Amino acid sequence: MDVSLLESALHDRGEPAYRAQQVWEWTARGAAGYDAMTNLPRALREALEADVPFSTLAVETQGESRDGTVKTLFRTADGHPVEAVLMRYRDGRRSLCLSSQSGCPLTCTFCATGQMAFGRNLTAWEIVDQALHFRRIEPVDHAVFMGMGEPMLNLDEVLAAARRLPALGITHRRTTISTVGWLPGLKRFVSDVDEPIRLALSIHAADDELRSQIMPVNVRYPLREVLAECRRHYAITNRRVFVEYVMLNGVNDSPEQGRALAELLGPKGFKVNLIPYNPTGMYDGSSRTRIAAFKAQLDRAHVPATVRLTRGRDIEAACGQLAAAPKERQRTVASAR
Repeated sequence: MDVSLLESALHDRGEPAYRAQQVWEWTARGAAGYDAMTNLPRALREALEADVPFSTLAVETQGESRDGTVKTLFRTADGHPVEAVLMRYRDGRRSLCLSSQSGCPLTCTFCATGQMAFGRNLTAWEIVDQALHFRRIEPVDHAVFMGMGEPMLNLDEVLAAARRLPALGITHRRTTISTVGWLPGLKRFVSDVDEPIRLALSIHAADDELRSQIMPVNVRYPLREVLAECRRHYAITNRRVFVEYVMLNGVNDSPEQGRALAELLGPKGFKVNLIPYNPTGMYDGSSRTRIAAFKAQLDRAHVPATVRLTRGRDIEAACGQLAAAPKERQRTVASAR
């Protein structure tokens, strides 16, 4: 919901200012539409239905994985595709993976999003509407900006959206913004963000030569500069930076490379998430044995590390797989409802 448009429409009708807050509170609690907002006059609800779209996004397809993960393909009002994911965990967590752009201009080689055409930055309301869609399905409590796009290229809108999420039940401490190391946005995030929003860095190699091959952004902003900002973030906030490391068989997964990553990061300020590679066509994923041997090097150096649980791979909803391509196995909007 575009609350700015809502406020303008209410003002034009001469409605009191508190009406906008009433509508937002209903929406954030998961109301299905204006008709559910029973403390608004019926004539006003009908006028809003006609004048203010309840969502800035239209649902095109929706699919559910065997593990309960839900992926939704949206379209913006001007036709750009956007995907977002609801991840359900056995401990009761309900986490959202949100997109900040339609496509991504940074072309990381392991990521399906980088292989599709870049559209544009999303507005804060288009980001919030991804979260609101899933809030209408069930309560949610975590969010990661790790979907389509590089959040630091759209930082103002991402932060504006993140600041709306507590109303949906997602606190700042349970919100994570990920970056591949886009330095101008990262510097702004470290310097200017007061809320305890978490920071994650996609790194995927411990040396600049290999990282530049995997992630072209590293040519422009090398590891030394990016990690310096991450360490500054830790020094200011005392909050560790989550390091995302996708495991590519025979590329970045040897014990020697694990040792190099441990030496690069050190035992303070970082926590490593090792991510089993989810197929997008260019690489093979590392075996469990190779992942375990790599992790052993981090453990030996006392660098905190975990292996991420893969969710939604069978519907191409897992990390790196979002490409806005409708699949036959996805349900139509009607059947999803």
